[in-house]
Amino acid sequence: MADTRDLDIVVFGATGFTGELTAAYLAEHAPAGCRWALAGRNTAKLEAVRKRLAAINPACADLELLHADSGDPASLVAVAARTKVVITTVGPYLQHGDPLVAACAAAGTDYVDLTGEPEFVDLAYLAHHETAVASGARIVHACGFDSIPHDLGAYFTMKQLPAGEKASIRGVVRSGAQFSGGTFHSALGAMSRQGAAKKALRARRKKEGRPADRKVHWEQGMPGRDSDLGYYLLPMPTIDPLIVTRSANVLDLYGPDFTYSHFAGLKTLRYTVGAAVGVGTLVAAANVGPVREALKKRIKQGEGPSEARRAKSWFTVDFVGEAGGTKVHTRVSGGDPGYTETAKMLAESALCLAYDDNPPTAGQVTTAAAMGENLLARLQLAGITFEVV
Repeated sequence: MADTRDLDIVVFGATGFTGELTAAYLAEHAPAGCRWALAGRNTAKLEAVRKRLAAINPACADLELLHADSGDPASLVAVAARTKVVITTVGPYLQHGDPLVAACAAAGTDYVDLTGEPEFVDLAYLAHHETAVASGARIVHACGFDSIPHDLGAYFTMKQLPAGEKASIRGVVRSGAQFSGGTFHSALGAMSRQGAAKKALRARRKKEGRPADRKVHWEQGMPGRDSDLGYYLLPMPTIDPLIVTRSANVLDLYGPDFTYSHFAGLKTLRYTVGAAVGVGTLVAAANVGPVREALKKRIKQGEGPSEARRAKSWFTVDFVGEAGGTKVHTRVSGGDPGYTETAKMLAESALCLAYDDNPPTAGQVTTAAAMGENLLARLQLAGITFEVV
């Protein structure tokens, strides 16, 4: 993108809990000369955020505040026209996300979000991928805990395996953290729309087609005990395996025949059974309208745990990869996944798109395809560990 815009990055949703954490990360870590701004619909709240950011970095006292509202598409068009990259934390994305994707795709503006909503991602692909390809925009969804540790973790694992071989990876996620109200609301919405999500996925696959030069599979797997890791496994039908396999569709690194499976890892059989029952109960509750709305009221959006609670939180994603007779065990690990590390990953993704010499891509693309090595290096420098165990 030619440097004709007066802003490098805009944070849309900066008055929300994760949005402000993302802005605070930029206040501490954005390079000198980074031209960035805050956007939202409430100017008074934006001013309050700017004041708190100025306490971190006095230069933030001069941050520009932009009016932007997901219900006012013209305001989003105006924001997209001025900046190289837009960060958005305004969800649930299925309700609020499409107008901003449309604005960025049309303007040739790079876009990052932290969605974990597969239906939204697929509908956005159907509506805006071709426009973004034509304009040069990179639309990169799932740039938080959904799904960077899994996408770049699988990418990192493939780098440890022999090239050009049939390969398989299983990812096993564990966490000790409290997830956000926004994540909970999005999950409830996704659970209540499984039929619509499957319809959107089928439509996307029909339009997108399959890669001509490789086979890529998502294997949902079965519950059981992992002899390599020592955990009990519970299949995780999240957005993460969809993102990993989409990276595999377009990157030669994944070889001619690639399979990915995705699980939660638990230490005991008792916890595994309890987790399975709990998830099943939540899915059932999400499909009863009054119950779903009552659950949303109990856990509100825009709220999150204290800094002390976040400091105690952690995540790991272990990967067992096999190819050509070689087996490797790798791990991605970090701190609080739902807030602190998500804000870090989201901000570093935007900085990577704004400043780094990335592979030539456009349209709706994954983090591994759009930023690969550059984002991996950034996150390692930022304190997220990628290692061979």
